[in-house]
Amino acid sequence: MRWLIFIIVYILVDIYSFQAFRTTVRNPWLHYAWLLLSLAVLAGFIYQISTMDRSKGLSSAWMYTLGIFLAVFVPKLIIVIVMFGEDIVRTVIGLINSVFSRSQGFSLPERRKFLSTIALGLAAIPFAALLYGMYRGKYRYRVLKYQLEFDDLPKAFDGYRITQVSDIHSGSFDNHDKVAYGVNLINEQKGDVILFTGDLVNNVAAEMKDYKGLFAGLMARDGVYSVLGNHDYGDYVDWDSAEAKEKNLDELKDLERAMGWDLLLNENRKIEKDGQAIHIVGVENWGAGFKQVGDLDKASRGLTPDDFKILMSHDPSHWQQRVKDDPRHFQLTLSGHTHGMQFGIEIPGFFKWSPVQYRYENWAGIYNQGKRIINVNRGFGYLAYPGRVGIWPEITVIELKKKA
Repeated sequence: MRWLIFIIVYILVDIYSFQAFRTTVRNPWLHYAWLLLSLAVLAGFIYQISTMDRSKGLSSAWMYTLGIFLAVFVPKLIIVIVMFGEDIVRTVIGLINSVFSRSQGFSLPERRKFLSTIALGLAAIPFAALLYGMYRGKYRYRVLKYQLEFDDLPKAFDGYRITQVSDIHSGSFDNHDKVAYGVNLINEQKGDVILFTGDLVNNVAAEMKDYKGLFAGLMARDGVYSVLGNHDYGDYVDWDSAEAKEKNLDELKDLERAMGWDLLLNENRKIEKDGQAIHIVGVENWGAGFKQVGDLDKASRGLTPDDFKILMSHDPSHWQQRVKDDPRHFQLTLSGHTHGMQFGIEIPGFFKWSPVQYRYENWAGIYNQGKRIINVNRGFGYLAYPGRVGIWPEITVIELKKKA
């Protein structure tokens, strides 16, 4: 039944949007090309969904099929919105004419070629953007730098630089050289410490086979620390047994340690400098609507409210619901998870929008409540849609400053 509803909606959108194309483009061969492309995209999408191997998760073919589907379907929705507006006007004019004119009966005025051309022009924007996102946007790494001031930062750590990376999703990568460029870019930031805030893989540890050597090359004076994200637990694929699922998680943990990363599983570490210290606190995943195994009590064992703490928690809803008002006072929280939905519009310092903001209050960048701050990293990799549009892959550099 769900497939039937989906197919009916797809066909109706296609037929409706085709009216604008037919009004603007008169060549019948191009009409046939439109219809054939629409059917091919629909058939390919249904095939990939219905034959997906749940034991392996999202394949590259599945993700690219989804990307092409979105690149074709979303522009048609734009056309439908414009044409529907025109049809409302046409209907009103038709009703007025049927009442006040001498002609018999109700008839709709013809579509205006001008409006159909505008609709196609507007539709070309998401079409081109979604294709660009798949071709180049997903590896368009950018470095975002912030300087954050704290009253209680130990003086020895004034100017301390944190490089944050999140949501690598290695199972989605399809260009080793581009990923290598991104890893080199992380190292070029020369952070005092590198903090990875979860989702190393899409589903299984084996996804890191071709990238283990690259990420083992991440270097920082005080080391690389990591936590688990919701995808790292293997919850989104089918397993032969609970033991097989647990073995996969153990392999992922061992892999991170083999890369030289210090994986924090509801625990904390002290970084000392000139007789003073800050504390890296790492919790397992805790997210609203997702796995909730993060344990702040366990992770904070031995710490006091006066200690300066940097909390790594994959999902920003944890900060919103549990961390920001916690009496233990976590000065800085680093999260990821949202990817900024890999789609949106950002004009730095002026405007920021993505559909994901209707799900997450804190979805990209810096937010604060009083003296407590969270940074939500937009992610290094990508998932499902094999690209990024407007929300580019991110490497965050945070410089800690002692407030004068």
